Amino acid sequence: MADTTPQGATAGGEPPKPKVIIFDVNETLLDLESMRSSVGDALGGKEELLPLWFSTMLHNSLVTTVTGQYHDFGQIGVASLLMVAENNDIALSEEKAENAIVSTILSLPPHPDVKPGLTALNEQGFKIVSLTNSSNNGVKTQFENAGLTDFFEARYSIEDIKVYKPDLRAYEWVLDQLGVKPEEALMVAAHGWDVAGAKEAGLQTAFVDRPGKALYPLAKKPDYVIKDLGELADIMKAK
Repeated sequence: MADTTPQGATAGGEPPKPKVIIFDVNETLLDLESMRSSVGDALGGKEELLPLWFSTMLHNSLVTTVTGQYHDFGQIGVASLLMVAENNDIALSEEKAENAIVSTILSLPPHPDVKPGLTALNEQGFKIVSLTNSSNNGVKTQFENAGLTDFFEARYSIEDIKVYKPDLRAYEWVLDQLGVKPEEALMVAAHGWDVAGAKEAGLQTAFVDRPGKALYPLAKKPDYVIKDLGELADIMKAK
């Protein structure tokens, strides 16, 4: 069972009850496992390369941020798949790479715990929003296809500022949009790099311990480590 002991909390004990809960989308809410077959087919049947493709996409998103040459997440995803193919001596056209990614990533299913967990948080009266590296239209379509739209008061995309998470400016921007202080917001993500960035920006953080995910050992520890969103709802209810 995941350790839910608050970590990195202020000297007074647990962090305060947040005014807003901010969710990452891909892998945190939506299950990328369904992409394994489409990406695997594009990579000559090597489904085990899916995590490498996703990590390469994240790496390249930060390249665009530090170089100031913005490309949307879809373009970066296609380019990254082409790189993985080339590095593994797999012939892959840009058209085939795009077909393997675009339609599948827009129709990802939510993890089984997501709707019950969000329902519980909604019933507790929390303001719930999302913050993603995906495009505005992309996450809108993802939420519609996954049946998540009604759980969220707002969706935020770094497309509006062209600075990818975990750059601290992405978190500072969404706090400004929400009109809350860093310590009044809780960032929930299944990525060590995402909770590391949010924590450094001063937000409360919760790491969703999805299979195959790990915290970055050199970063500040998150306030909570949870096994699923139901556990998060239980923690918030006790506040």
